Amino acid sequence: MEQLVTRTEPLPTDQTRDFALLQQMPPGHVSRSRRTLLWLLGLLLLLLGAVVTLVLYLNNFEAEEETRRRAADAQWLEQSVQFHFRRLEDDLLVLARQAVLGSATAQQKKANGVEVNGGLLWREPGVVLSHGWLAAGVTHDAWVGPERWQLDWAAHPANAQALATMQDTTRGLRRSAYAGLMQHSDGSLTDVVWLAVPFFDRGQFVGNYLAALSLDRAVQSLVPVWFSQSHSVRLVTDDIEATPAQASAAHSYRASMNFPGPELFLEVAPIGEQPTTVPRIFFLVALLFLGGMLVSLVALRRDFVKRQQVQARLQAEVALRTAMENSVTIGLRAWDQHGKILYVNQAFCSMVGYPASDLVGKFAPLPYWPADQANELQLVHRDIIVQGTRGDGVELQFQHRNGQLLDVLIHEAPLTTASGEQLGWMSSVLDISERKRAQRMAALQQDKLEASGRLVAVGEVASTLAHELNQPLGALSSFATGLLNRLRGGNIALNELEPVVARMARLAERAGGIIQRVNAFARRREISRQRLDVVAVLRRVLANPVDTQGCPVSLVDKNKPIWIDADELLLEHLINNLVGNALDWAHRGAALAQVRVEVNGDQPLGLASLAVADSGPGVLAQDQSNIFNAFFSTKEGGMGMGLAICRSIVEAHHGRIEVGRDPELGGARFVVWLPLADAPPCVPILPALLEVQGAP
Repeated sequence: MEQLVTRTEPLPTDQTRDFALLQQMPPGHVSRSRRTLLWLLGLLLLLLGAVVTLVLYLNNFEAEEETRRRAADAQWLEQSVQFHFRRLEDDLLVLARQAVLGSATAQQKKANGVEVNGGLLWREPGVVLSHGWLAAGVTHDAWVGPERWQLDWAAHPANAQALATMQDTTRGLRRSAYAGLMQHSDGSLTDVVWLAVPFFDRGQFVGNYLAALSLDRAVQSLVPVWFSQSHSVRLVTDDIEATPAQASAAHSYRASMNFPGPELFLEVAPIGEQPTTVPRIFFLVALLFLGGMLVSLVALRRDFVKRQQVQARLQAEVALRTAMENSVTIGLRAWDQHGKILYVNQAFCSMVGYPASDLVGKFAPLPYWPADQANELQLVHRDIIVQGTRGDGVELQFQHRNGQLLDVLIHEAPLTTASGEQLGWMSSVLDISERKRAQRMAALQQDKLEASGRLVAVGEVASTLAHELNQPLGALSSFATGLLNRLRGGNIALNELEPVVARMARLAERAGGIIQRVNAFARRREISRQRLDVVAVLRRVLANPVDTQGCPVSLVDKNKPIWIDADELLLEHLINNLVGNALDWAHRGAALAQVRVEVNGDQPLGLASLAVADSGPGVLAQDQSNIFNAFFSTKEGGMGMGLAICRSIVEAHHGRIEVGRDPELGGARFVVWLPLADAPPCVPILPALLEVQGAP
């Protein structure tokens, strides 16, 4: 703290900053050092009292903690002893079962500990002194059971009484029982107790499995090293010590062994005393802290004014950083109301290529302004200084130090003092050069696409005219040549001349109609829709077919009108193209050339279907996805525009065209779906078409 308040040198900065305006002291400020000193003295006295109270509290806490720890240790030791003795009882029960159910040889092996995976007490050497099976109904004077059993029985009358009581307990209460401590013939106690584990077969008492245990050795094996290092443990029974102990009884406590039979306890006493170092250390730290507080009070009294100056500077830093956070954190620049740059961050320096030392403190014109835009940027600079930027920001161009131009988007936020007085503006500068470049590239690509579209449109018109006029002009040429040859040969009569000229007139009229339709379609004029009967239009178009080359065209309908809203001229053009295409391919099949036209109306779906099928080879599966594309043709010498025009006409009428194989004629089958005239407007055409086609 002392180092903080006595600091007079300027804070280290990586850039030059001008914070003089931000460090204005509030008017009417008076020194409050005396009152602050009194508050600190009072705080010191309160702290001293708190330290004394805490020392007393910690002393009491240490005593209570020691008592709680001892109780926890006793409880742990008691549970550990009970657990291992219960495990030993289970091990003996296993041996009893083996002794009853096994052969004599097996009994002897299992009685010696073979094939028994016992617990800690069973495995520890010296704990189990003797063990063996004692069947029910055997008299005590018989030499049966373990060898030590007879010795302890005969050593002292109290031993015989305790062992008999143990056997009666196991038989009557059907649980394990203990007897002991055993006595020598002179009445002195040993550390040996007997454990009897009864075995019952179908509810009948069979016998006991007996084991003589050394409690001193058992306690040594049960008490871990870490516990014995800080505690002494001795065995006691009804205030009669079983083994001598050196521990003091002042802080000792007992843990009951809970044996069914004798009342045995483990007396635990701590070795030595645990020093209460925590209160002492805390008291020493408190004294050091109080000394530091006294030194700090002297320093605070002398340097209070300097601390206020440092605090004002820190507040200026906080105000500046807060203004930075309010702006977009890309490139940051701060300037005052006179246009002088106060701060730039590293991102801004990297954007324009100038270090901060070349920018801070500069006025307009700024080094990163393009020379040819200096006047325009000067006007924008003045507007920004006066009123900032609007919500959308201002887009300008900066020049990198290497001469590269950058498109930037600038947003301004007011830079204010802690009292709310505005000092200038905080700018966030975003480099949008890549976005501008992408926009210009997109616009250029759009212009190229439009130019390409116009070229494609011109090509489509020319191709359409060539495709559609090829047949009538070829027929006209044939009729004209034949007529001219017959006129030159003088072998034609006047009555034969009239039908030929009439036929040529119809072909010329058809060519003119084709030119009109193509021109109307190429200009994208609005379709002249009218209510039409598809059946009537079909019959009229098929009544004057183009040369069918002997191929019959059959019409299948239900003699019912089917009304649609369509352009009659375009509908006739569609039918002529489909029928003409079918006539061309019908002669290329293996069967007799046939063409069938079928028309139906599906009132529930609101659709009319027009199907044109032929007996030709059909459309290959790999060509069906491209058959309606412009300039794609499977016909030798074909231009690939007929079916593309058909698709355009159908789509202009909000319909759909598809191709497949006819199941009867075996050739191609083109189906056109068009909405009925009386279909409700809410019926969606495309979903209905997909449903008819069986699409998922």
